[in-house]
Amino acid sequence: MTLFDFAKFDGQKTASRTFRKGSGIRSLLLILGASVAGLVKVHAVAAEALPPALKRPIAHFSQDAVIQEAKALASEPYVAPPPRDHDPAKELAGTYDEYRMARFRPEAAIQLDKVGKYRLQLLPTAWIHNEEVELALVDNGVSTPVRADPDMFDWGTLKKVAAFSKGVPLSGFRINGPLNSPDVSDEIIVFQGASYFRALSRGQVYGISARGLALRTGAIGGEEFPRFTKFWIERPEPHANKLVVHALLESRSVAGAYLFKIDPGDTTAIDIEATLFPRTEISQIGLAPLTSMYLVSSSDRTRVSDFRPSVHDSDGLTIHNGSGEYLWRPLSNPRQIEVSMFQDDGPKGFGLEQRERKFAAYQDLEAKYHLRPSVWVEPKSDWGRGSVVLVELPTETEANDNIVAFWRPDDALAPGKAYRLAYRLSWPDTFRDIGPKVRIMRTMAGRSIGSDRSEGAVQFVIEYDGIEGESDQVEILPTMQTSEGRLSKAQVQVNREAGTLRVAFKFYPEASETAELRVALSAQQGGSETWLYRWTKGMHQ
Repeated sequence: MTLFDFAKFDGQKTASRTFRKGSGIRSLLLILGASVAGLVKVHAVAAEALPPALKRPIAHFSQDAVIQEAKALASEPYVAPPPRDHDPAKELAGTYDEYRMARFRPEAAIQLDKVGKYRLQLLPTAWIHNEEVELALVDNGVSTPVRADPDMFDWGTLKKVAAFSKGVPLSGFRINGPLNSPDVSDEIIVFQGASYFRALSRGQVYGISARGLALRTGAIGGEEFPRFTKFWIERPEPHANKLVVHALLESRSVAGAYLFKIDPGDTTAIDIEATLFPRTEISQIGLAPLTSMYLVSSSDRTRVSDFRPSVHDSDGLTIHNGSGEYLWRPLSNPRQIEVSMFQDDGPKGFGLEQRERKFAAYQDLEAKYHLRPSVWVEPKSDWGRGSVVLVELPTETEANDNIVAFWRPDDALAPGKAYRLAYRLSWPDTFRDIGPKVRIMRTMAGRSIGSDRSEGAVQFVIEYDGIEGESDQVEILPTMQTSEGRLSKAQVQVNREAGTLRVAFKFYPEASETAELRVALSAQQGGSETWLYRWTKGMHQ
């Protein structure tokens, strides 16, 4: 079965620019970069094979009706939303502080199910969230538009705009439910801004985001941001544990229909089905894109000075490739845009992980980085040939999302065809239950303090966990490679303080500008991860 398969829907998307995360603001720094090729086996279905397009509005709702609406949109030239002469979003709140004053009243939440287990809260257009979306509730196939009354919000010191008498324009929504306690309604998932969405598992706080679709990420000429323009939220049956959300996506190059099946809990999971209708040929596409932030950690502290030891939503990219190998690539905050491609055939999964879970590693009482989720992408079919693409952008502040990871197929998507894909997004604390027993816990790096410091030598220490038996009695034979420069012989040491194992070595850049480092362990019970690292000139200086 191929990545794009007509029988198995598989999709997800997100477009974004700037959005709120937790108590701060995050702006996606996608300005400039290299064109990246990807890997995916594609099976296309002619659009003409689909049933005739339905006329809007949708009277009898179904997933197929959303697909037909997306098909109808793609058959016509793209029409951008007209600018609003009188924009209540700007008049209401023009700054972030003003935007935070506009709060949805919890008592006004819309009860989704008959027992009140799940509740819908509405998010107004204001500040940077000035693109309006349409919301509807679906009950037994009947779709009813959602209208937001001004009295549903606590405006604080803000004035209610006269235009709101016709209903408050909405930028998104969130769904609350008993995630952490049966008698407390916690936030489970939020959709807001282009095609961004975020979810939580039990005990977590918001961090990493997912997106529905990425187009031209890191490309010269700028990125194209598809956005969700309509949502349909199904009312769950009494005592149901899953939530179902449908969405319509549109941009200049594509229209699409999305289905989200959300299963909140210890590890919240979202099964995603998407049908894409390209308006033009799309080669620079990102499927299952994830967006995160990485500022500083123990692997490189020369880039940013901060009182906290580490500041990030994710600290590494994990890949389970088609050959069964697990790869761990620590993230970086580079001095220029860096694009890495990990070619594969039939990937089993990939994700951005917040592997470090100890408060002491962050020392941040407000941001609580040690409680932020990881996100794992699991294809529902064979995605064929392509690449996991990692884009790292420079940033001076944690307010900016500067990390993007996605899958890019080798084959471009052609106009006039329908492409369907399906995958699962899981939001665990870490990937310990997904990967091998022997895992890399952290990477430490810095300039050598020996006589070779003048040569620009860099000291690396990789710390492993999960080795069975007495670590000092296990034969460890690291296999090390570098694309440029040279490596010293590795030293293997037992860290009895933590019950872990360390592999230490030095890298000598010589005249290289960039080097790709690789370390793999042999003779390990249950296998281990392969460590990958991109060194660039100026790091650790």
